[in-house]
Amino acid sequence: MLFKFNTLRRIVQFLSFIFFSAIIFNLGQLPILLPVLWTWGLQQNTVGDAFSALQFFSSGWPKESPVIFAFPWLALASFLIVGILLGKSLCGWVCPFGFIQDLLSFVKRKHSEFSVRTHESTLYVKYAILGIALFISGTFGVAKFLKVSKGYESGMGIFAYAPFSTLSPSETLFATLPRMILNFRNDVVQMPFEAVLGGLSKLSVLFYVQFVIMVGVLVLAAFVPRSWCRYFCPHGAFMAILNRFSFLGLRRDLIKCGKTGCKACVEACPMRVRILDLPWEKFSDPECIYCLKCVDACKNKAIKLKYP
Repeated sequence: MLFKFNTLRRIVQFLSFIFFSAIIFNLGQLPILLPVLWTWGLQQNTVGDAFSALQFFSSGWPKESPVIFAFPWLALASFLIVGILLGKSLCGWVCPFGFIQDLLSFVKRKHSEFSVRTHESTLYVKYAILGIALFISGTFGVAKFLKVSKGYESGMGIFAYAPFSTLSPSETLFATLPRMILNFRNDVVQMPFEAVLGGLSKLSVLFYVQFVIMVGVLVLAAFVPRSWCRYFCPHGAFMAILNRFSFLGLRRDLIKCGKTGCKACVEACPMRVRILDLPWEKFSDPECIYCLKCVDACKNKAIKLKYP
């Protein structure tokens, strides 16, 4: 096959990554929210992370904001519109953290996999993370609306405002670490090196927790392809629910897909979607990110996009 969807997908992922962090274009912040894992920790952002926005809007962040509570209409609209029209395709084609995971998959030639039982049970972890984050954000938002949030805020700290984003590996990778590197560079110029080392030794416990989570997620992604997307990403959990109702789907031609024992499409899928067990007319599995690796892998061209 002269043209492969995966080649196009890599190009789109790279261009999307550049656009998301487009400080070089001097675009400034744009009123765009997308349901992908990104960061709100950089002022140079062009696009916002819809799940972070959902947490921040409901909690009235920043603390000095005159808005006590604002229902996150825009963030929810982003999930609903993208989910219904395009399913989880942004996870496979646009998400910056997904792009990083795909790059890490080249580190090891032979990847590892969880057993079927472990895989299927671990899939629910991301729904638990989604539920916990929404519960904390929702209850804190209600508490602020009722003006009884002081005890909640003093007990939860930053977790009351951003329960997931505070520990998000994407936030650490794309915002916290770059900011620290820039500050370190400036401190080296302005301060004695001993003073800089003293400052580094006083890093908070929260940073070490964030760093350990990020490293653990990235190392796991090198061994198990798209492991964060499969098992832990709350964006993916939210979009998985909507993916069931998406206009976008895949179709498998039973006449062309006739070779007994061929599992090329299943083996190529980074999300371990059981393609051959799904309805052939149209399937939009909750875990499918429409990376179209299955389409490229099928020598008989039996799998195609279907819309709607």
